[in-house]
Amino acid sequence: MTTDYKAQRTFDALLADRTGLLDAPHYKAEVSAIVDAIVAALRAGNRVYWCGNGGSAAEAQHMAAELSGRYLRERPGLNSEALSVNSSTLTCVGNDYGYDYVFARQVEAFVRPGDVLIGMTTSGTSRNVVLALEAAKKKGATTVAFTGNGGGAVTRHADLALMGPSGYAAIVQEVHQVMAHIVCDLVEQRLIFEDHIA
Repeated sequence: MTTDYKAQRTFDALLADRTGLLDAPHYKAEVSAIVDAIVAALRAGNRVYWCGNGGSAAEAQHMAAELSGRYLRERPGLNSEALSVNSSTLTCVGNDYGYDYVFARQVEAFVRPGDVLIGMTTSGTSRNVVLALEAAKKKGATTVAFTGNGGGAVTRHADLALMGPSGYAAIVQEVHQVMAHIVCDLVEQRLIFEDHIA
């Protein structure tokens, strides 16, 4: 039975949408692999990039800030940036090449071998995120997809994927945010307690 998400719904029904979202056993292995990739990149002096659209763009910026600023512990800033923050670049590339290329063009300009690119798309089909990961793979970066709804085209270009639930975008984004926060926490812990960067 499918739920009509456009119908009027109560608090209890909305809360029920979220019941059990974090119980999936695969999240632990997926998070661990992503943490390993980010830690390896940062230890080697490389950078972590994030991209996404709409709410996923906000999450990408949020997570880049957790690394470059601070998550919970005092330590040096980590080399991380979101590709959605430069409005001049986004509008220039969107105007000159089309919106599908707003991230891929930046990947061409900035991403280097050994970097990590994390693309966030709840559907797994956002063309600009797919093209960004494709471009990053060609440049020798490690590619990561935060996705949902079965994965979508983005997984074909991802070395690693965190597979969120099926459902409407907000539900997938909520899982992405929790898991990305855990990623940031574990990265920070590894670098502080293993590498003594604090």
